[in-house]
Amino acid sequence: MTSVAPEAVSEVNEDIEPREPERSVSEPAPASEHYLRIEPSKGWVSLKLRELWEYRELLYFLTWRDIKVRYKQTVLGAAWAILQPFMTMVVFSLFFGNLAGVPSDGIPYPIFSYTALVPWTFFATGLGTASNSLVGSANLIKKIYFPRLVIPISSVLSGAVDFVLAFVVLLGMMLVYGIFPTANVLFLPFFVLLAFVTALGVGLWLSAMNVQFRDVRYTVPFLTQFWMFASPIAYPSSLIENDLLRALYGLNPMAGVVEGFRWALLDADTAPGPVIIASSAAAVLFLISGAYYFRRMEKTFADVV
Repeated sequence: MTSVAPEAVSEVNEDIEPREPERSVSEPAPASEHYLRIEPSKGWVSLKLRELWEYRELLYFLTWRDIKVRYKQTVLGAAWAILQPFMTMVVFSLFFGNLAGVPSDGIPYPIFSYTALVPWTFFATGLGTASNSLVGSANLIKKIYFPRLVIPISSVLSGAVDFVLAFVVLLGMMLVYGIFPTANVLFLPFFVLLAFVTALGVGLWLSAMNVQFRDVRYTVPFLTQFWMFASPIAYPSSLIENDLLRALYGLNPMAGVVEGFRWALLDADTAPGPVIIASSAAAVLFLISGAYYFRRMEKTFADVV
């Protein structure tokens, strides 16, 4: 038997290069694996507004869903959007305008109150739906990931249809009373935006709190009712003669919205100067603080809702 020197064996091993195991032609090459890890945010986090733009189609879908569901299987349908502020205007005109004799700055009381009720109904409806929006979308939140801010935003936006219908009635009342808007009407979109910002800001606070404490949804009707009488809807803000007190009164954002609507559409004498400045600052504060609180609590929604 012929023996092989160890030196020769080592030289042969060095010349042989390691080969990869042969792979069948039908067997696919292993792809590089990518993992997406979604972790809860910690501390005070950014709002990630870019995500909202990326999910804009979802925002549109949820808004349209809320609009279709709102008056589904109702006899009067969207007519409720008109009846609610109109009947409230009738009650206010009867008790505050005729019986109590509340002044209306020289404007017929029915249109004086209805002009205030149009933006107020938009605000109150948006606040009520947004506060319960997360709990109502619990199944969606538990199944997939998306920016949760989309849900309360879509809830407030869905009230825009009701606002437009009620606003058309307001234009008809203006024709009946012979009131025609002046150049002040150009500022009307700003006051609509202010009402939206206020409803969304407060709605973000209440919706996030409602996930943890279900008592919130029972307090919203009381909050809305108190807020309505704290706003110059049934009475004019001109009853507050002191300028400093009027500015402090403007810390109620809806005071600026209501007075702004009357000034823009009815050419009321009370121009909302200091009131609108204070109202705008308060509305922005509600929105920023509400958005950060919402984002801070967002990590617990899927587990608690």
